[in-house]
Amino acid sequence: MKIATFIDKNIMRYGAVENNHIVAVRNEFQNSYPSVKDVLASDALTQFKQEIKQSDERYALDTVELLPPIHNPDRIFCVGINYPKRYPIDNTPMPPPENIILFAKIDGTLIGHGTPLEMPQGEAANTFDYEGEIVVVIGKNGRFIPQEEAMSFIAGYTIMNDGSVRGWQKHSVHAGKNFANSGGCGPWMVTADKIADPFKITLKTRLNGDEVQNTVASEMIFQIPELISYISHTIDLRPGDLIATGSPEGSGGSRQPQRFLKKGDELEIEVSDVGILKNYVK
Repeated sequence: MKIATFIDKNIMRYGAVENNHIVAVRNEFQNSYPSVKDVLASDALTQFKQEIKQSDERYALDTVELLPPIHNPDRIFCVGINYPKRYPIDNTPMPPPENIILFAKIDGTLIGHGTPLEMPQGEAANTFDYEGEIVVVIGKNGRFIPQEEAMSFIAGYTIMNDGSVRGWQKHSVHAGKNFANSGGCGPWMVTADKIADPFKITLKTRLNGDEVQNTVASEMIFQIPELISYISHTIDLRPGDLIATGSPEGSGGSRQPQRFLKKGDELEIEVSDVGILKNYVK
């Protein structure tokens, strides 16, 4: 099932994507579970699916503003250097890291599918970069999760553009990764039961129609169960938490020559069995 969050008449709604429409939950259900995160936290996906069967509230996809599917996550964990690639800050070859590298994105950095990315102002605009990523959505609470149990904590998958300003990343990872409206997430979340083999998920990024990234999840240096287990040993994982699993070779900073985003650029990130996240640079 594809679960999307959207805006209708300045009100946040959510529902299931069917063909070119969203079947929205009705007011009574949304009053009980105000967001997708609340559905996950209450272990209410079964009730959600029943609600979708009964609802007659339908919206054409091209008439609504999509938000990130989990529009209010408690935490967005991001994994750095999780594929073999050149270091995107200075474009140099880099050996695989010995340990998992983590950083976080904060509220206000991610926009939904179809919404324009905000070009940074001043010098920061010169190194505005993209990174296509497969994202795991956590579905239940967990701490000290063994790797062999980690996949059972996944509610679904979505897509992220980890927007980065490489020049400011030299100041600190946090600064370079947290410019307002610099990244995207969506267009929806696909529930885990619809992904036949998570290790065979493919990711492709296209810039103005030209393919710039192409990988498969099995090429990750640290696989999804390792990431979930590792993070859960630092802090408790909660329903609705996002884990962006890293970006492969081909982002602007790791290309030769480097190619950063410009006004008018169109970015598409396609993840198999999930969909295509599209944004453009305003």
